[in-house]
Amino acid sequence: MATVNVSGPGESASLFTNTSSVPLQEHVGLRQFYDFGLYSYCAYVDVTAGSCSHTKAATEFLPYDMISADVAVGHLSSATPDTIVLSASIGSQSRSAYYLILLGSICTALAFFAGVVKRVMAFFYSSLFAILGSIFLLSGAAVWTAIIKNAQGLSHLDITLENTSVQLSLQLAAGRGLFLTWAAYVCLSISIVPYMLICFTFRG
Repeated sequence: MATVNVSGPGESASLFTNTSSVPLQEHVGLRQFYDFGLYSYCAYVDVTAGSCSHTKAATEFLPYDMISADVAVGHLSSATPDTIVLSASIGSQSRSAYYLILLGSICTALAFFAGVVKRVMAFFYSSLFAILGSIFLLSGAAVWTAIIKNAQGLSHLDITLENTSVQLSLQLAAGRGLFLTWAAYVCLSISIVPYMLICFTFRG
């Protein structure tokens, strides 16, 4: 749903790990890339080599917390109150968005299976589920879009390195999952029209 590219000045290179198999959130080293999804997140030392967290439903989107948990002990500066509040806020919003997308996915499946049955009432329920699914998917995608926009305020990590303050840049962008959610909403919305036409014209 979202990606984060972590970068910093040359002196911060020691904070990054080159070993993809080391555990996440154990203060053993930053990764170059982080990908966040609905059920887990993955961190990569390069384009292909990385590791993922355990899969869990309604995983909260907490990029600042998860990335800072990879920084070696003693190097991370204290987060500001604004950062803490913003991080907690987008985490809570991402849980809500997860359930909206889940409901939208369930309605999409129900619309599909109901549409297989050649009965007027089945097509009616297909239309109904398609409408509900579209609303849920639209809401979930919109919330995630707003989350990513707000999360761009978490643009850096403050690091203490050899008694010197260093800022690591966090470049956050929308991931493929969000684009697929928007695409699913568009496709399901388009399907409402044929479902309703068949509902009112089918004579089987």
